[in-house]
Amino acid sequence: MTSNDTEELMLSICCITYNHEKYIEQSLESFLMQETTFKYEILIGEDYSTDATRALIEAYIKKYPGRINLITHEGNVGAIKNQLAVLAAANGKYIAMCDGDDFWTDVAKLQKQVDFLEKHPDYVICCHHTEVIDEQEQQVYCKKEREGMEFSYHDLLLGRREETRTCSMVMRNIDAVNAIGRQAWYHKSYGADTLFKLYALAASGKKIYVLPDLMACYRLHTGGVWSMIDSRVRKRRMIMDFNLMIRNFRYSTVLRKALLRFYLKRYFLFDLRTLKLNSAWTTISSLL
Repeated sequence: MTSNDTEELMLSICCITYNHEKYIEQSLESFLMQETTFKYEILIGEDYSTDATRALIEAYIKKYPGRINLITHEGNVGAIKNQLAVLAAANGKYIAMCDGDDFWTDVAKLQKQVDFLEKHPDYVICCHHTEVIDEQEQQVYCKKEREGMEFSYHDLLLGRREETRTCSMVMRNIDAVNAIGRQAWYHKSYGADTLFKLYALAASGKKIYVLPDLMACYRLHTGGVWSMIDSRVRKRRMIMDFNLMIRNFRYSTVLRKALLRFYLKRYFLFDLRTLKLNSAWTTISSLL
């Protein structure tokens, strides 16, 4: 990164963290190692952790003065409010997102993604392939045949979003996307990253592109907000988010039928098995 203080700020790294003392240093190191031709800032939203997460971040702030900005809260506000507070503080033309338990593995990650978005105005988000690891640092998933991919608003509506994990995202810092914080339904979501991407595409009229490069690690661990919760709880939350989506996003008659088929294939039997008959009828009625 260049050191010219008068240079225009090109990108803001936005990281949210809570009880990530085992992982936050690896995240911070991956932010600091980025080699770019442009100026970037690092914003960390620390959500009143009960472990040493904040102390570790403060130690890095002392070690790298002027490089890291810490955003705190008087109590635990939750991931969505923490995320929105950090995004609101971002001054860059672009925003790179990464949670405090994930990390980047390529020093040129930000440069590659900004270069792509600068050259391709039809895309609002640029992602890339990601390795998934467990608590023992063992690989759980990594796509062997990597290729560039693009996803439209319609793709995301129907659950097609391969290799678009939060730790891979760089997006345009524009009002259309930032308005998501004013949407009441967003504060009720569980898999907020999925609905965030969908809203970004709906509001901007643009697409997501996935670079073929492998440039980050997503970590599965017992403290994970989403990845390691009970499978039944996760499924129920996915259904609740699906219902938020069909109530708050626009789609054509053709897509309405496709969404109904998606629900019947993916969620209907689970609703029946868990005796959520009213929920199932409400969902189906909304799509008929």
